[in-house]
Amino acid sequence: MLNTVLTVLLVIVSISLIVVVLLQSGKSAGLSGAISGGAEQLFGKQKARGIDLVLHRITIVLVVLFFGLTIALSYFGL
Repeated sequence: MLNTVLTVLLVIVSISLIVVVLLQSGKSAGLSGAISGGAEQLFGKQKARGIDLVLHRITIVLVVLFFGLTIALSYFGL
């Protein structure tokens, strides 16, 4: 019973995580973003605002839930 509940929760969290990640806007566009890499974000003073900030926080929560459920499911056995 516990395995079924954990598996269903894991599937729901996984699908939610995929949707939230796909809804986020790209941080850099085109070839210039590929060349500069993370330097813009490391040295830039831009902060996420509005919907990007909300999606970022939801992503963090869903990732923590995903790893927690995965560890719990592996601990209690498939």
